[in-house]
Amino acid sequence: MLHDRLLVKTVPDKSERRSSAGLVIPDTVKLATRLAWGEVVGAGTGARHVKTGDRVLFDPEEQGEVELNGERYVILRERDVHAIANEAPQRGTGLYL
Repeated sequence: MLHDRLLVKTVPDKSERRSSAGLVIPDTVKLATRLAWGEVVGAGTGARHVKTGDRVLFDPEEQGEVELNGERYVILRERDVHAIANEAPQRGTGLYL
C-alpha cells in the first residue's frame, strides 16, 4: 500500500438488528448509515496510527472495494478510520479515535 492507504478485510455483520420494541429489522431496510468493522491486512508507509492487524471502524460508504483471490477487501485512507479497537484495554473502553 502507498502513503496513508489501508487495505482492510471486512468482517461480515451476522447479527440481526432489532428495534427497541423487539421487532426484527431485515437487512433490506435502509436505516442511517451503519459503520463497519474490519481488520487491517496492509498499511502504507504514511499510516501513523494504524498498523497491520488492527481492528478498525469505518464508514462503508467512503471506501473503494477490491477483490483479491476471492476475498473482498476495501481500500481506505487512514483519516477515514473512525476508531481502532484495542483487544486488551488496561483502562477505558478499548476504543480510541
